[in-house]
Amino acid sequence: MRVYMQTPAEDEQTPRYYQLLVQEDLLEGWTLIREWGRQGAAGRVKRDHFATLDETLQACIKVRDTQLNKGYQVVFSRGQELMT
Repeated sequence: MRVYMQTPAEDEQTPRYYQLLVQEDLLEGWTLIREWGRQGAAGRVKRDHFATLDETLQACIKVRDTQLNKGYQVVFSRGQELMT
């Protein structure tokens, strides 16, 4: 699953982005990968590991909702319909 969010462009500043990826890992667990920064610049990446897909999806939704409250808008979403 992938969710890509972005802030609206302001004056001369480039928009900020926030991307969420859910992937199964090789150790029978799941990983939530978060990447954020300014468009066109190097961003930051954080990985959180979870035992189940359910836990990972709940964490993903929580992060997504937090970012939506900060002014980000979902630009692209692929995967689970749960993310609507």
